[in-house]
Formats: sequence, C-alpha cells, structure tokens
Amino acid sequence: MAPQSLCSPQLSIIIPLYNAGDYFDACMQALLAQTLTSLEIIIVNDGSTDPSGQKAHAYAEKYPHIRVIDQQNGGVSRARNAGLTVARGQYVTFPDADDTMQPCMYQTLIDMALRDNLDVVQCNAERWSLAAKKSYPLIPTTRLRTTPVLSGPVWLNKALLTNRYLHVVWAGIYRLSLIRTLQLDFEPGLHHQDIPWTTELMLNVKRVRYTDRILYRYVMHNQSVSHQKRTGQRNVEYQRHYFKIVRMLDEINQRYRARIKLYPAFYRQVTREALTLCHAIRREPEPDAQQTMISELFTQGIHLIMLRNARGLKQWYQLLLWLGRLLWWRQT
Repeated sequence: MAPQSLCSPQLSIIIPLYNAGDYFDACMQALLAQTLTSLEIIIVNDGSTDPSGQKAHAYAEKYPHIRVIDQQNGGVSRARNAGLTVARGQYVTFPDADDTMQPCMYQTLIDMALRDNLDVVQCNAERWSLAAKKSYPLIPTTRLRTTPVLSGPVWLNKALLTNRYLHVVWAGIYRLSLIRTLQLDFEPGLHHQDIPWTTELMLNVKRVRYTDRILYRYVMHNQSVSHQKRTGQRNVEYQRHYFKIVRMLDEINQRYRARIKLYPAFYRQVTREALTLCHAIRREPEPDAQQTMISELFTQGIHLIMLRNARGLKQWYQLLLWLGRLLWWRQT
C-alpha cells in the first residue's frame, strides 16, 4: 500500500541490505502490507553481490515511498547511519532484511507513540526457527506484560530483570529528533551494535511504553551472522566484538552514573555480556585460539570490568568461578 503523504511521514523504515536472498522479498511484502500509510522505506544496499540490490531498485521504481541508497559494503552500522542521515520521519525503525512483521505493527506502535507522546515504543516479537518450523516468544508474558508510560531507565531495568530481553532495534520505533539531538550513531564495524546503542538511548528517554503483543517475526536461519559456527581465528575475531561491547557498556555506565540513577541491572548486564566470552572460550576447540582469547581478556582489563560491575551473590559466584578457570587454563 502506498502512503497517503510523503511530505512529513510519521515513520522512516531503514533497512540495511546485504545479500538477503529470497528472504528480502518476504520482508518487503510484509512492509508493503503495513496498514500505516504515513511512512517512507529507506533501503541501504550495502554492496550486495546477489540480486538483492536489483530487487531493491525494482521496488523503488514501483513504489514512490521507497528509496534506495547504494554504498560499498561497510556493515550494518554504516548502513543504518546512512539511512539516519536522510530519514524524514517523526519516528524511525530498523527492521532486518530477512525478517517479517504483522501488517498492523507500525500503525499500532505509531498510535501508541502519538497518544502518549512517547520517545520510544517497543513490542514483543517471536523467534521463528526455519529448521524446527516453530516460533518462540522473545519475552514470555509470564516474564513481562504491557507497561504504562515509563522513563527509559525504569523500562530498561524492568526489561533486563526478565532475563529474556534482547537489545534489538527492530522491535520498536524511536523519536528521530532525540537520536539526532544525542548524535547517537551505530558503531561502525561492530557486530551486535544494538546492545550499546539501545542502552545509551534508553538512559536518555523520558517516555517509553512496551506492548506484549507479538508484532515482529525474527527469522532464525544458518545464514545469519549471529548463528554461524566459528572456530579458531574466525572465532577470536568474532569474540573481539564482545570485548568491545563490554568496554562500551562499562564506559556508558561511567558517563551516566552521576547524571541518572543506575540500577544494579545496568551494572550486571556488563558482567553478563563478559561472561558470554567465558563460555565462548570454554567451547573453543583450538588451543591456540583459546589461549589468544584468554590473554586478550586479561590484557584488555575485561576481568577488572567484570569485577567492577558484578552485582548479586549468584553473579559473583559465577564470576569468581570463571576467573579461576581462566587463570588455570592460562597457565596450562
């Protein structure tokens, strides 16, 4: 469905596109079926080498509310940043090119945003496993139900306490003027850049709501970056992204601790992300790669960041147990 007006769309939809294959058509059909008409779709073709780029231009030629930006391959962050520079909507969102959503998703979120003058609106989602042909709620309603209007820090604390919350930008819409005021970009070249981006944004949000309605479908397949199996040097390079995320989250806490109330969960998430590195080290089958990751963890001071941010007896127990293992493995 074409939008009624392109002058000042309520929503800008920014889609990073790189070799999405057949999944891209399903995503575009879901976007074209949206009941919200005041929107623009910005596809950032990030140097695709499959037919995805040609498909994007074909959609743009057919629908006036779709535009394509072509750029050399630079990763998801650079693609999203490129879209942000030209976005004109009151709100913005970032679906993945291989996912889909309910036709009512963006109308539902925009209605909530306008009714309550929200900076951010987030919804529930489902993980769709292509292999199992089953879906799983991102956050079960037993963990979190629809919320009233909250501040960003209060919402983030509530979400983190579910132990099911993922820092993903595709499950919400965000006030574009706030992003620009904060000059908040996505970190170029960083996998899982959603984690520090959403964390810092939420620490600045005044009004946010969450709906437990499942409106977005996250498609899990083996071509996804996050689901690829890596060993050896490839795994070392991948885990270095988590090293950086841990440092970024710690730095965010340090910058904001004098400005807003930081809940224990904000500190705990830093150590929790770092503990994923410990699990990756344990699973690494190649001794040289394992030793490289252990060495970098200590030389970069990740162990000190973990100690500084650990909260609660359970996490302290896990942390001390893992640090003991790492020190033992380092000496063997």
